[in-house]
Amino acid sequence: SMINNTRTHILPSMNPDGFESSPRNCTYSDGRFNMHGVDLNRNFPDAFTKDSSPQEPEVRAVMDWVRSEPFVLSANLHGGAVVASYPYDNSNGGAELQGGASVSPDNDVFVHLAKTYSYNHSDMYKGNLCNYQFFKDGITNGFQWYALQGGMQDYNYVFGQCLEITLEVSCCKYPNEDKLSGLWAANKAALLAYMQQVHLGVKGQVFDSRGVPVQNALVAVEGRQNLCPFKTDTNGEYYRLLLPGNYTLKVTVPGQAPITESLQIPDGTSKFSALKRDFVSLSPSIRPDTSDPTAACTSLIRSAYDSNSSVALLYAWLSHLLFLTFCTLLL
Repeated sequence: SMINNTRTHILPSMNPDGFESSPRNCTYSDGRFNMHGVDLNRNFPDAFTKDSSPQEPEVRAVMDWVRSEPFVLSANLHGGAVVASYPYDNSNGGAELQGGASVSPDNDVFVHLAKTYSYNHSDMYKGNLCNYQFFKDGITNGFQWYALQGGMQDYNYVFGQCLEITLEVSCCKYPNEDKLSGLWAANKAALLAYMQQVHLGVKGQVFDSRGVPVQNALVAVEGRQNLCPFKTDTNGEYYRLLLPGNYTLKVTVPGQAPITESLQIPDGTSKFSALKRDFVSLSPSIRPDTSDPTAACTSLIRSAYDSNSSVALLYAWLSHLLFLTFCTLLL
């Protein structure tokens, strides 16, 4: 069952300052800023654009949280529209920019996740609930909708190895209390179906020849060039969300030759367990890599993008209401 096989983390509000200051208004979003006047969903480190602005305490807390837990799947809930939006939210005009969308290496998984939510929602899949813009299937690529620098969903995906989408669940930014039971009824089945998708793909551990778990071993999927490579955590654990199909995984223990293996990955969601596959290197891990992979990855991305100019960014009037994070147990 979901309870026995999934760790669920809930953050009721990332912006308590803004929540307390919000007026009961469907259109305006005074409450999107914290007490320092900062929009927290524009304050995360961005993979595509440099920004010297310091991170607010709330953002730093979420970043520390993401680093401390091997989160796999997450969603953040907003108001102001009814649609499921997925990465990327930003672009610098590189290879990720395709047909007006900023496409990630895991785009097939993100589209599946977004559609899972929209088609299990009572109405989201219809795509035109707020009478101002039509979203086919009730989903959208974030950048194709509007460009956004410093957003949380791109940060969690690129730097946290956690696939996250943004769920706009209400045309009204601050719904009255008498609307909440209806919103819960519209979203309950979709939330549960979305959470179950954490059991897609493959999971496991990487060990050295002595049976010691290896931290920061690279776990790459052939054909998916992630901006930051997915790495094992302190317990040697990894998780790759993948749709059912045939894949080739390449696991690299620091200082050793890669281990390559082809896998046929089933749909594990009905059994609440992704395919389990461990990898064992041929030699001991003499000098374990305990560096912070996020910091190293950030410097690599910055170097690659220094010569490119960033795209113009549009402001989004969306209230940040709730952040959910889901993580499955590996063992």
